[in-house]
Amino acid sequence: MAKTPAPNWTDESSNQLKVTRGFELSSVDPSSTPGFSGDKADAQAAGAAAAEALSHQQEMLFANSRQGDNRKVLLILQGMDTSGKGGIVRHVVGAVDPQGVSHVAFKAPTRAELQHDFLWRIRPHAPTPGMIGVFDRSHYEDVLIARVKELAPAAEIEARYDQINAFEQQLVEDDTTVIKVMLHLSPGEQKKRLLERLDRPDKHWKFNPGDIDERMLWPGYQSAYQIALGRTSTALAPWYVVPADRKWFARLAVRELLLQALAGMVLTWPPADYDVQAERARLAAT
Repeated sequence: MAKTPAPNWTDESSNQLKVTRGFELSSVDPSSTPGFSGDKADAQAAGAAAAEALSHQQEMLFANSRQGDNRKVLLILQGMDTSGKGGIVRHVVGAVDPQGVSHVAFKAPTRAELQHDFLWRIRPHAPTPGMIGVFDRSHYEDVLIARVKELAPAAEIEARYDQINAFEQQLVEDDTTVIKVMLHLSPGEQKKRLLERLDRPDKHWKFNPGDIDERMLWPGYQSAYQIALGRTSTALAPWYVVPADRKWFARLAVRELLLQALAGMVLTWPPADYDVQAERARLAAT
């Protein structure tokens, strides 16, 4: 018997995942698949078609930038250790032409970077026209880790939320579509993924003993995320909370968010800025 077509989203993923007023992170089931009625096999079928569509849209975005179109996309990925940020980069963003992607994985700030305000090291990495920029962790570390570990005075951390909103508004005003994704993982699934890294020699390199120390601070991080989501999910740059216990769903959902953003640009192929027929004739004569 032929397999029935993979079910589509029952609602736009952006509607299902967007953080709006009154949002409570604790109410989101990390193992749920909001807006998608299928299983892993269905997601793989749907994902293949979506990946092709994403590649097509990204190529048009890049092509238009060659003729002066200023539009670009910034995908911000945040989440606890093992939440799947790297998998999103490899399996979702990795499906498009790499020349149209800029990827930055922000680590702990260097001594030199600490001499400046927290956005100083972020600003130069904003995507340029035609690009899909990816921040694997981001400026949000400065209101997450900094709050949990008390790395800055409380008043300074409070001021950073407004600074982040102002920075992201500047990005949007410069024709950047900002997509902010929190990959929402359960502590049980994180433990399972960390154990896998310890059980498999080919994954030992991915394990960091400090991950267990961070895990012990789980309640503090959930509280810090709740505050950040509430303070910085704006109409111009909303947050999307993506349940991440099922890797296949998280990848499908982020791909869908990117597709919706690009589709909203109503991209077309740029017209030739030369006489096509004349160039055809010249070529025929060679």
